[in-house]
Amino acid sequence: MPSRKDFLNFISKSDKQHAMHNTILNSGLLFVISGPSGVGKGTIRKEIFNIFSDLHYSVSVTTRPIRRGEKDGVDYYFVSESEFKKMIELNKFAEWAIVHGDYKGTPLGFLIEKLKEGEDVLLEIDVQGAMQVKEKFQEGIFIFIAPPSWKDLEDRLRGRKTEEEEDLEKRLKDARNEMKYMENYNYLIINDDKKIAIKKLESIIIAERCKMQNFINKLS
Repeated sequence: MPSRKDFLNFISKSDKQHAMHNTILNSGLLFVISGPSGVGKGTIRKEIFNIFSDLHYSVSVTTRPIRRGEKDGVDYYFVSESEFKKMIELNKFAEWAIVHGDYKGTPLGFLIEKLKEGEDVLLEIDVQGAMQVKEKFQEGIFIFIAPPSWKDLEDRLRGRKTEEEEDLEKRLKDARNEMKYMENYNYLIINDDKKIAIKKLESIIIAERCKMQNFINKLS
């Protein structure tokens, strides 16, 4: 089935006398999902890529230890703190932040390359990083994933059994601060049912891809 990129290529090569031939947008869409730790962002993200095979995932770089079941280069690029700092010096990140005591960042090169090619990209990043990306990519679509209740979030974090109590308390404290940023996002998805949450994100992506502004610029 032809993608949005195929359609853009087709109409950009069509009759040069067409009134809108020079207004075609060539850049892809940037989707950014955020939310507090333990809200289920990773699970939703993995499922959404089973639905959209033409959607690209920008793998983040992190200094935190790899967790059971994770794969380097798939879930994250796992690097040392010194390697991460070197990447900062070389301006390799679209955004970076220290989250729960660890460095995390989004590689800039991959992001620019795919968007320029007209490909759609999805980022799953923390709130700090999302706000940095929003400053650089104002046309991005920002989606906040929230828990149905604070107790639900705490239960999810404790149920993972991946952190010591001290680290868990820090994540809960950070989560309270992250929730305050919801109003800076375009969409809010409350993850009280995984299947429904995935369906909502699917609907957002479809709707955004169908917007007229993605095909033609506003006439000056």
